[in-house]
Amino acid sequence: MGEFRLELAQAVENLDRHFEQLKAAARQRLGSLYNDADYPPSLAGLFEVSWDFPSVEPPEYLLRLNPQLYQEERRRIAARFDEAVRLAEQAFIAELTKLVEHLVERLGNEADGTRKVFRDSAITNLRDFFERFRSLNVSSSADLDRLVETAQRAVAGVEPQAVRDSDSLRQHVATQLSAVAASLDQMLVDQPRRRILRPVRQEAG
Repeated sequence: MGEFRLELAQAVENLDRHFEQLKAAARQRLGSLYNDADYPPSLAGLFEVSWDFPSVEPPEYLLRLNPQLYQEERRRIAARFDEAVRLAEQAFIAELTKLVEHLVERLGNEADGTRKVFRDSAITNLRDFFERFRSLNVSSSADLDRLVETAQRAVAGVEPQAVRDSDSLRQHVATQLSAVAASLDQMLVDQPRRRILRPVRQEAG
């Protein structure tokens, strides 16, 4: 896990160097929906890798000794699992947004009107995401499920070579996925801010 911590720290440092560029791109994409207050001034210190092995239920002896504390512990555990589900949902939204926006961008034309290079991976990566989503999804968001289904239908049966050959197919797929991307952007804007779960401090006896 130490290796992952180091890898994350390096990735955050690299991302922070490009953060202003990403904010500028978001400002252009979101237009009037853009709010600079939704973004931190820096990404330093905002990401961390940690791990533990939580129990899904407080110990039964606690129920006999102190029922009130038992119920408090149950609520604390439930809150931690709710937080994990929400963070997983955020990760799915961010990844799908990146894949969809990349595919839509490759379906467009260059400044001179010629088609952009379209690689198979633009579609295969999206299909790989669908498989992971279905295997890992905890069904916490009906809106996200709906958008995944819409994106999946947009590329169902679509072969990369057919996309390269057909302007009408490119336009059809781009139109459907652009609507998905817009809805994903709104979901990211509407996401509640992360709730930090701090351990309860025991009073000194």
